[in-house]
Amino acid sequence: MVAITSETLASYFNKFKDKKILILGDLMLDRYLEGSVSRISPEAPVPVVELTNEFTRLGGAANVAYNLHSLGAQPIPVGIIGKDIAGSELIQLMQSLTFKTDYILQDASRPTAVKTRIIADNQHVVRADWESKAAINDQTANKIISAVKDCLPKVDAVIIEDYNKGLLSKTVIEEVIKLSNQHKKIITVDPKFNNFFSYKSVTLFKPNRKEIESALGLRINSDRELGKACERMKERLQCKYVLITLGEQGMCLLSSDDEFFKIPTKARKVHDVSGAGDTVISTLTLALASGADVREAITLANYAAGVVCGEVGVIPITPEKLSHAVESFG
Repeated sequence: MVAITSETLASYFNKFKDKKILILGDLMLDRYLEGSVSRISPEAPVPVVELTNEFTRLGGAANVAYNLHSLGAQPIPVGIIGKDIAGSELIQLMQSLTFKTDYILQDASRPTAVKTRIIADNQHVVRADWESKAAINDQTANKIISAVKDCLPKVDAVIIEDYNKGLLSKTVIEEVIKLSNQHKKIITVDPKFNNFFSYKSVTLFKPNRKEIESALGLRINSDRELGKACERMKERLQCKYVLITLGEQGMCLLSSDDEFFKIPTKARKVHDVSGAGDTVISTLTLALASGADVREAITLANYAAGVVCGEVGVIPITPEKLSHAVESFG
C-alpha cells in the first residue's frame, strides 16, 4: 500500500465534488427490522424478535450510488424497478438525496428488489428477499442501452454493478462496454456468476474470492494461487486491472504491468461485511476518475472498506470517516 497524506486526501475530496459517475446495475431497497430476543417461539425452535425499530436504505447498485454521493460525487443510476410501493419508496429515497432518477425504468412485470434484514441485539438473524431474477426483454434492454448512451458524454466513469437480477444480459454488458470504451471512460465492474466472462476490455474487474474460484473451477489456498488466478482472469478478459476482495483478509491486485500485491484489511473489528464490496467499487472508481493511480485508489478503497466492515448493516462511507481511518492507520 502507498502512504496517503492528509493533503493528498483533501485534494481528492475536492476533486470528488466535480465527478459524475454512471452506475448501471440492479437497484434494491434494503429494509431493516431491529429488536431484541428474550424467548424462543412455542410454535417452532426459533427466536422471537421483539421489534423496536424499522428503517429502509438504498441497496445493491443504489448503495453504490449512495456511497458516491456520500463522498461528494454526483451519481447517475441506470436500472430498473417495479411499478410498486417499494419502487416508489426507492425513488423517493434517491430524490431526497438529490439523485438524478431520469434513467431508472419501471416495469410492471417484475417487483422492485427488496432485502429485509432482521437484526436482534446487533446480530443479523435472518434475511428475506423479494425479487425477480428473470431476464429483461429486448425492448427493455434497448431502453437501458439508450439511457447509457445518453449519459456517457456527461460522466467521468462507469460502474457496472451485477447482482444477477436479470438486468445485465450478455448483450447489454457488451454494448455498454463498447460504448463506454468509444467514449474513453473508466469502466469498473463488480460481477456475479452469470455472464462472468462477458466483461472484456474493462478498466478494472473486481470479483470476490468465491466468485473467481467458481468461475475458474478451482480452490485458492495460497497467495501464489491467488496471483495465478488473477493472471488467468486478466488474460481472459483483456482488462487493465484485476482486484479480488478477500473479506476479512483484505484484497489483492494484479496491475497493468502484471505486478501482484496483497493488501490486508484496515478494519479494527469486522462486524458486518454487507455492502463492503459496494464501498470498494465506489471509492476506487471515484479515486481513479479523480486522477489517482491504481495503488492510491486501492489504498483509499481499502481504508473505506475497513470503516464499513466495522459497522453493523449497510453503511455508506463519508469523507469524515475515511479521513479518520487514514489518520488512525496511516
